[in-house]
Amino acid sequence: MPAHQLAPDIPTDVLAAEQAHLAESRAALKAMRAHAQSLSADAAGDWVSQQILQSLLDQRVAALADHPDTPLFFGRLDRAAGDDLPGTIYVGRRHVHDGGSKPLVIDWRAPVSRAFYQASPADPMGVVRRRRFGYHGGALTAFEDEPLGEGGEIGPSKILTEEIERPRTGPMRDIVATIQPDQDEIVRATLAQTVCVQGAPGTGKTAVGLHRAAYLLFTHRERLARSGVMIVGPNRAFLSYISSVLPALGEVKVDQTTVAGLLGDHAAPEDPLVAAVKGDARMAPVLEAALWLHIVKPEDGLVFTKGAYRHRVADYEVREIVASLRGTTRYNPGRAALAQRLAHMVLVRMEQRGESPDDRVQDAVARSKPVKQLVDAVWPKLTPEQVLFRLLSDPGFLGRAVKAAKSDLSPEEQELLIWRKPYRSWKSAKWSAADAALLDELGDLMERTPSLGHLVVDEAQDLSEMQLRALGRRCRNGSATVLGDLAQGTTPWSTTSWESVLRHLGQGEGEVTELTLGFRVPREVLDYAARLLPSIAPALAAPRSLRPGLGSLTVSEGGSVARAAEEALAKEGSIGVIVPDALIDEVSRALAELPHAVLDPDAAQEHRLLIVPATLAKGLEYDHVIVVEPADIVAAEPRGLARLYVVLTRAVTSLTVLHDKALPAQLTA
Repeated sequence: MPAHQLAPDIPTDVLAAEQAHLAESRAALKAMRAHAQSLSADAAGDWVSQQILQSLLDQRVAALADHPDTPLFFGRLDRAAGDDLPGTIYVGRRHVHDGGSKPLVIDWRAPVSRAFYQASPADPMGVVRRRRFGYHGGALTAFEDEPLGEGGEIGPSKILTEEIERPRTGPMRDIVATIQPDQDEIVRATLAQTVCVQGAPGTGKTAVGLHRAAYLLFTHRERLARSGVMIVGPNRAFLSYISSVLPALGEVKVDQTTVAGLLGDHAAPEDPLVAAVKGDARMAPVLEAALWLHIVKPEDGLVFTKGAYRHRVADYEVREIVASLRGTTRYNPGRAALAQRLAHMVLVRMEQRGESPDDRVQDAVARSKPVKQLVDAVWPKLTPEQVLFRLLSDPGFLGRAVKAAKSDLSPEEQELLIWRKPYRSWKSAKWSAADAALLDELGDLMERTPSLGHLVVDEAQDLSEMQLRALGRRCRNGSATVLGDLAQGTTPWSTTSWESVLRHLGQGEGEVTELTLGFRVPREVLDYAARLLPSIAPALAAPRSLRPGLGSLTVSEGGSVARAAEEALAKEGSIGVIVPDALIDEVSRALAELPHAVLDPDAAQEHRLLIVPATLAKGLEYDHVIVVEPADIVAAEPRGLARLYVVLTRAVTSLTVLHDKALPAQLTA
């Protein structure tokens, strides 16, 4: 019996039966959605409860939406496990049942579905036969059987290969039909476990991270509904590119944002050397010291007058209260506690005079003018911006903070931090992206940052230590999925160690795993790009690809970008013309005769032919990629070779490199 049986080689009535099951499943899903739409929130007892219930019903309706061009199920398991589960199970994107609650499709995240991804002839996991389905659009057109119960070897799946290699246009799609065993292990890691994935280009690390979020939401629905799940990507174009993946899996309520969107969209230009110092974790104790330096030693006591009596709290008592609070609480709660402690001391004095004050009197004293004046003088009300403004505009204050923090920031580094032309006030200051993380650090020192249940961080190799600390605060009571590639680090502070990333994220116990086998980028293209690895990430093993991709690479000196684009348009799939940022207008004029668009930093357009600035290419992929002038991409920034590595690995079918200037020596060696 052959390892795989394709639909044309078997009776058509079998294929017809599977098509009938698909039609029945779609009809059942439609009925489930109609039932959800018929439910009313009026049954809730009050207006607030009605709003909450209506929101939940709306989410349920959205999650049950059918996508006609997306297969409802993609696999079938014929089981002989001897348990109380059905002998035949269809595995799909969500659970579907008929009117009698009979399961027609089982969610890919359910425990029983794991065998679809993990079963093998060596360990069939109770599965006799695994069936994969092939689709054209939303129509089931073929299937392929893998007899797991007979032992022996199973060759590569044609349907699986075609699905992985299928050309695409528009946003990223889910990979539930093609998840590989090593990817599945990451996806199904427990909620308590933080996982860091070092993934070479084309290994599907981003998709794995998104599918892990979907799996955790399915497995821990109630808990994560309360605490929340968030996806953090490198830019808005990337978020737009991945935006349809989770909704296609039925997960419609997951926040997706960028670091800038999370910390504040500050973008004042800044010298990379200055940004690198600000991004260093050594800034954390300096910021903490700077904040607490605003508290001054009390020189006067408190006098509170009520009627004919004057109640006094001595200066030494005030100093003792301040000393007991300082550094043991966050700044703002400490300030509130100081007012309450002072008020309590006044109440003690009242009781000593024979009065019987209650808690309402204490609150009134805490809000009184004498107490507020003393608190403002000793423990002033501050904003993060006020503290950072003083730190970056006052060399003397910065020096005091560095000394108090026992920091090893050098005089040269301190000089870099000080603004050359200070702003008039903290209200008029323009903050940089690096400042945003410092402001967030100060904000957490003042008020505790709420924690999420799970955080997915993509392109994490590009984050500074201070940015990682900011993200770590958002999952201090939860876990994280950290995704990236050390070879693709392009920022001044790009990391060289995932252990360092996890430590600054506050997830030092996280597990680092590596994906090196690529499924999307052709081997010929990947091998070409890997020539840069010894220069940018010598410790990393060269990535491997399952797809030979013979003829997928073209390197042309003096070639025409318009001609290359025309040739790509004659083929199926999306086209990305990746260019140095400075050449965007020039290349757009060269393509004036062809319908095209320029990728916007704030959104991923769905135009088939896109001009992509090199600085926005990370995380995106296109069937056909045309790279213009690699030498200029390298020369544009300090880590230009890493940027070029990113650019060269965006292709999933063909890569054309056009150059007039000499290629980097690493590519011609």
